[in-house]
Amino acid sequence: MKPLFAALILVASSAWAVEVPSGQPVDLQEVLIDEVGTETWLRFRFVAPKISRDANGMDYETSVHDMGHLCEALAIPYALDFDLQGDVIVISLADRATEFGVADPDATQFFEAYRPVDNTCIWEGL
Repeated sequence: MKPLFAALILVASSAWAVEVPSGQPVDLQEVLIDEVGTETWLRFRFVAPKISRDANGMDYETSVHDMGHLCEALAIPYALDFDLQGDVIVISLADRATEFGVADPDATQFFEAYRPVDNTCIWEGL
């Protein structure tokens, strides 16, 4: 699955800095647009260094609320500002920067998919 377009965004810009409900730090790594079957997917990839598969970090159950918040508070406004049309918005969190499509067995990653409907995110579940 090859992205059609990739844009690197610096979250240091206050326009795209978003706090999440858990309070964990998240930084936007990149936004990718690609075709999956007949749909356009907007992928918002974040680095969240505190997520973890073990009991010492932010778990999936905590981070899933953050991903929903990032979809509505950042991805929807971003898509509107840049006139991006997507059928699905995927929010991903990784404990380190990773290259899209390249396996990194040491990285912890969480993903969720949403349908953008009337400027809100409807959970799709992956």
